[in-house]
Amino acid sequence: MKPLGPIPAGFGAIDGVLAVDGRKVTDLVAEAGGTPLFVYSSAMLSARMGALRAAMPKRLSIHYAVKANPYAPLLRHMVSLVDGFDIASGGELAIVKEAGINPEKVSFAGPGKRDAEIEIAIAAGVTLNLESEGEAERAFAIADRLGVIPQLAVRVNPDFDLKGSGMKMGGGAKPFGVDAARVPALVRRIMATGANWRGFHIFAGSQALDAGAIIETQAQTLALAARLADEAGAVLPKCNLGGGFGIPYFPGDEPLDIAAVGAALDERFANLPAALKDTAFCIELGRYLVGEAGVYLASVVDRKESHGEVYLVTDGGLHHQLAASGNFGTVVRRNYPSAIATRFGAAAEEEANIVGCLCTPLDRLADKGGFPRADVGDLVAVFCAGAYGATASPAMFLGQGPAREILV
Repeated sequence: MKPLGPIPAGFGAIDGVLAVDGRKVTDLVAEAGGTPLFVYSSAMLSARMGALRAAMPKRLSIHYAVKANPYAPLLRHMVSLVDGFDIASGGELAIVKEAGINPEKVSFAGPGKRDAEIEIAIAAGVTLNLESEGEAERAFAIADRLGVIPQLAVRVNPDFDLKGSGMKMGGGAKPFGVDAARVPALVRRIMATGANWRGFHIFAGSQALDAGAIIETQAQTLALAARLADEAGAVLPKCNLGGGFGIPYFPGDEPLDIAAVGAALDERFANLPAALKDTAFCIELGRYLVGEAGVYLASVVDRKESHGEVYLVTDGGLHHQLAASGNFGTVVRRNYPSAIATRFGAAAEEEANIVGCLCTPLDRLADKGGFPRADVGDLVAVFCAGAYGATASPAMFLGQGPAREILV
């Protein structure tokens, strides 16, 4: 048998059925109208933010990266928990505005911003994290045409990356941000235009579980921010230190030690260089805030054997859970945490493969895992489904369509 990833703390069982916030998933499926279904726990979202607030320095603001999960009820829940929101498209700006989020609490990063997106963002008062000198010039021209003073920050491509990160966002040639050596000149250009200079966005990597690596990267980020501000001759109003906090997905993964990260950052804040004494700091987190608070449910529609192997065929699959299938940047496929939701906590009785309903061998949710026996009508649960699930997967592949979603 191949091991399964660790099921996050916070889930329970009622009469042998997986429960979310004290409600059986069978009842939630009935309420939602069927499967496949993403269920998000508001209690787990609040608990995660409470623990993070307790661990991080009081001076540090926490922003939510909308790309991780833009589900409207979840966004509305996050409004009371976080200090700001980070978006990566005009579409996400429309989503946050629809959720009632103040655009002045929103920053917009990402390469390839179109003029129409820049115009809407500037008009709304969103802070643009500029990714290039060309993007800056387009922003100046659009703001001048609108007669609006734009809120402009610079996304820096640092000379370092986050060691051990699942996805490296800095260091060397990148489509993200302005190379550090060119940043001071761009900052001076921004200030010369009369724009509202909002600071730096420095994001070196994502999905890291090594506290030491995050601590080192944050120290490098602070040093870089101070040096660039000095070279630009500018006061630095704000610095987004990025994120990179990971969650355990796979067998052997251990949770990130946020207490160690927070203590180290607190010590750094107590000894800041002069250029950063009055700077406001934030981090932006996506999967760390919402990933473990979600579970994906699918119904077993067929049980079959092939060459001695058991296959539990579900009505879900990679079209909703691309990452769990191993097709979202994973080099070697490993099992996400998963279970038979209608026999939750029961001992393993057999080795089984959980697969989806698509006509491709890539559609696998669990390989040769140990599970209690499941039959047609049972529910399968795939955990760590709160981030990069519903909107990061090809829902329209083979005409399958999107999954249902619910916040409890």
